[in-house]
Amino acid sequence: MQKNAPIGAHLWVLNTGSVFMALLLNYAGCFGMQTNEEPNSLLQEPLLNGTGTNASSSTSNSSQNASLHANAGFFSSLTFSWVGPLLSLGYRKTLDQEDIPMIDSKDSTNSVLPIFKTKLDSQTGANGRVTAIKLAKALALTCLSEILTTAVYEIIDNLSSFVGPYLIKSFVQYLSGTNRSPKQGYFLVFAFITAKILECLTMRHCAFQLQQARIRLRAALVGTIYQKGLSLSSRSRKSRTVGEMINIMSIDANQVTSFTWYMHDFWLVPIQISLALIILYTNLGIASVFALVATIVIMLVNIPFSRMQEIFQEKIMEAKDVRLKAMSEVLRNMKSLKLQGWEMKFLQKICNLRKTETSWIKKFVYTNAGVMAILWGAPTIIAVVTFGTCMLIGIPLSTGKVLSALATFGLLHGPIYSLPGFISTLIQIKVSLDRISSFLCLEDLPNDVVHRAPKGSSEVAVEVHNGTFSWDMDNEEPTLKDLNFGALHGISVVVCGTVGSGKSSLLSCILGEMPKISGEVKVCGSTAYVSQSPWIQSGTIEDNILFGKEMERDWYEKVLEACSLIKDLEILQHGDQTVIGERGINLSGGQKQRIQIARALYQDTDIFLFDDPFSALDVLGSLLI
Repeated sequence: MQKNAPIGAHLWVLNTGSVFMALLLNYAGCFGMQTNEEPNSLLQEPLLNGTGTNASSSTSNSSQNASLHANAGFFSSLTFSWVGPLLSLGYRKTLDQEDIPMIDSKDSTNSVLPIFKTKLDSQTGANGRVTAIKLAKALALTCLSEILTTAVYEIIDNLSSFVGPYLIKSFVQYLSGTNRSPKQGYFLVFAFITAKILECLTMRHCAFQLQQARIRLRAALVGTIYQKGLSLSSRSRKSRTVGEMINIMSIDANQVTSFTWYMHDFWLVPIQISLALIILYTNLGIASVFALVATIVIMLVNIPFSRMQEIFQEKIMEAKDVRLKAMSEVLRNMKSLKLQGWEMKFLQKICNLRKTETSWIKKFVYTNAGVMAILWGAPTIIAVVTFGTCMLIGIPLSTGKVLSALATFGLLHGPIYSLPGFISTLIQIKVSLDRISSFLCLEDLPNDVVHRAPKGSSEVAVEVHNGTFSWDMDNEEPTLKDLNFGALHGISVVVCGTVGSGKSSLLSCILGEMPKISGEVKVCGSTAYVSQSPWIQSGTIEDNILFGKEMERDWYEKVLEACSLIKDLEILQHGDQTVIGERGINLSGGQKQRIQIARALYQDTDIFLFDDPFSALDVLGSLLI
């Protein structure tokens, strides 16, 4: 009977494995046919949507633009096999932009931003004032489903990770014991393997969903900051430099969303320490109390260092703002610097600002390195304290107890190591949340400055009645006062005056960008504005003219001819596909101005507002236009 027991146990394991593999193959046969097929496979080509190149190209485009993760099944999502075709393509060749599939619609800014705006408005209430706490709550509510899902993953992951240290004592006793039960051995092996599989799956899925939540939150946060920057009033723009706005969008927003990696640590660390102490108490008894005391002492050491890190982080962000402000001014006035020969002087100034920023970064990094050094040695310190206590008290240490305790100390390294990262990141996030919330609280342009009527509702295109406007509301003398005029559709109105007489301010009144003291402004139809200094974005000439609109070739050719750009495009090597550098550095002043005028004309609006459009044009270009 004893000889047949192992054979029966082997058959039980084989039957269980056979059933599992049969279910797996059945699922793959029913639902996994499209997982490993090539995108251009003939089996996927529709039969009723036409034949030939057009049908195949449309199928190829739709397959390339589809989101792999959104269309993945359960088994594909469980094993991350949906990313296999992309990895195999990257193995064969270098991936291009066309090879990268589209993201899921739930991860796009168009889907996430309205949800975040709704949550933020519900937190701010009627006054609309944004604070750091309200902003954090809105971010948490935006990704609430991901937070709850990853919390479940974290619980399963941590419980699975403690299965090994808990059962290792029993495993050692089984290997060294004389009475070995086959069922016990199979149970231990099965428990170890199952726990490791669950740990790996939950860890990977938790990391994936946390990264997905971070992408969504960053998209929502950057979109909100960008929209706020477009609606700032003139007074608010004076209080914030371009460098500060760039820092808020690039550094602060990224810093806030990095908290997704640590969002569960504040409740996971106590659970992890409790599980470790339970295992230690089971094996070592009262000596586990000394392990708890050593753990608490190591954690308390981080408090003064955390305060120092908060101070250093604030100084780093202030130094970054000052340096980026200086860099923006230098790049904006590079022509004047080169003409005056001031390059080295301003280079020295920027280097000094960089040294100041570097000094604060060094202090922050050195403090962080000291904390890490203490915490990396924490498992060794706790082990020495615990085993030393066992020797003094007289607790016997067997092989199973020592191996189980060492494995538990290794798991304690996780919460102890993550705690300073959590505290440091929390401090940095608090600083970034304060900066973002203060930016979102800046004054906006009032919505009632201009009354916009639909097209065709009135014969008057622009009308100002008893208008009084001022750039500085605190100034007793307004910039423009007692304005009364009207412009009909289909006519050209020219406003002449000396420099500083208020011509550009008049256009700002019509656009609604100048604070209104009294009066009424009415605009009937859509408007297009051409500023005095050309505004060119990085990209091709075609992108600058289309400005997000779809290509209409006939209208596009007419606009190019009307703006005298045909000769310019013939001179350029790649025509309208020529890439324009930063601020149109590879174009002349006249070319930049004509491209800006072409952009306004291509929009085909009802009202065109030109602020001295011929200021940067040469004589020939002005005569042609």
